[in-house]
Amino acid sequence: MSNPSKIIRKPLLTAELGSKQITTVEIKEIKFEPGQKTGVHFHPCPVTGYIASGSVDFQIEGEEEIFIPTGGAFYEPAGKTIIKFDNHSDTEPMTFIAFYLLNGNQELIKML
Repeated sequence: MSNPSKIIRKPLLTAELGSKQITTVEIKEIKFEPGQKTGVHFHPCPVTGYIASGSVDFQIEGEEEIFIPTGGAFYEPAGKTIIKFDNHSDTEPMTFIAFYLLNGNQELIKML
C-alpha cells in the first residue's frame, strides 16, 4: 500500500463556474505547430485546460494578455471572446489538454 503522505497536490487553477449544470466532460489533447495561432473565438461551454508542453500567449477580451508556460493551467469562460490562444514559440510545437464542461449536446468552439 502506498503512503498517502507522499502524494503531492499542486494547485493549478480554481475556476468559478457559478450555477452552471455540467452533464458531460469531453477531454481533448490538442497540438499546435510552431507559431500556430487559434484566431478569435468563443466556447458555448466553459473550458479548463493544462499546457502539457510548450507555452501559450492567452487573452480574454477586456483582460490583460498572459503567458502560460508548460505545466500551467487556464480557464475560458463560456461565451467570452478569446482574443488570443497562440503557441508562444515560432520554433517549438505546443500541446495542451482541454476539458470541455458540457451541458447536453453543445458545440465545443465557435470561430469569430
